[in-house]
Amino acid sequence: MSESFTTEPLGLDRLIQDVAEVLYVEPADISPDEDLIDQGLDSIRLMTLVERWRAEGARISFVDLAERPTLREWAALLSTAA
Repeated sequence: MSESFTTEPLGLDRLIQDVAEVLYVEPADISPDEDLIDQGLDSIRLMTLVERWRAEGARISFVDLAERPTLREWAALLSTAA
C-alpha cells in the first residue's frame, strides 16, 4: 500500500478518509461519533495516523488521540493543534 499525503486540512472529512484507509474500509463505514476502538482501530494504526499527521505539521500525541477515541473529538483537537 502506498502512503498518500495531501495538503488537505485535518478536518473531519480528511480524518474519516485517513482512518478508513488504515482500517481498509470505505469512508461511509466510519462513524464520526463512535469509539474508534469499536470500529477496529488498534494502537499500531493509531500511531501510523499520529506520525502521518505530525509529518503534516499537527502537534498531537498518541495519548491525545487515545484519550478521545472519536473522530469528532479528534477533529476538534486537531483544529487547534495543526
